[in-house]
Amino acid sequence: MTLILHLETSTKACSVALSRDGKLIALKESLSDEFSHSENLTVFIQTVVKDAGIELKDLSAISVASGPGSYTGLRIGVSTAKGLCYSLNKPLIAIDSLISLAVLAKEKHLSTNLCAMIDARRKEVYCAIYSSDLALIKPITADILDEQSYKEFEPFVYFGDGAEKMQEDWQGRNCVADIELHASAKGQIALAFEKFQALQFEDVAYFEPYYLKNFVTK
Repeated sequence: MTLILHLETSTKACSVALSRDGKLIALKESLSDEFSHSENLTVFIQTVVKDAGIELKDLSAISVASGPGSYTGLRIGVSTAKGLCYSLNKPLIAIDSLISLAVLAKEKHLSTNLCAMIDARRKEVYCAIYSSDLALIKPITADILDEQSYKEFEPFVYFGDGAEKMQEDWQGRNCVADIELHASAKGQIALAFEKFQALQFEDVAYFEPYYLKNFVTK
């Protein structure tokens, strides 16, 4: 039996999930403009562990959103994950924040390109675009968006907390916003289970989040 704790703090969402053999068994999350990760994360961890009727020592591994995303949120998530790995002697699994979002989108949007966007203020986003089978077709970049951005990848659905800001600018284009879809630890489950089976673990001592601070102007 493989029990993995999943931590997602790369956006405004603070989300903790617990999976057994690649299936969700407990989830606790909130979405707040206050970025209250430091107050909520450890409480959410305690809640999902209790709800599942296990103890932290029963975990097989811990997965964490590795970025890109909020600098503070990523620091809190990764620091918490590393602390648990050290104290429990468990492996650490890193999951890219944007592919985690795309996994969630694929469950709702089955036959179009998937444009995962994390807010980076103003018209700036961290973005990657995937085909309907999650093949990467536009690598992760930090972009300043305009009315014509990503037109070559249409049709696509765009989502994440960077999506809402582009709804007005992208009206009339062959793309659709799903502003209800937000980052969640649920999106890590299948990816983390696959990495666990392949023994794809991070070096707990040296692992750092992927901040992607430099912006590319479109």
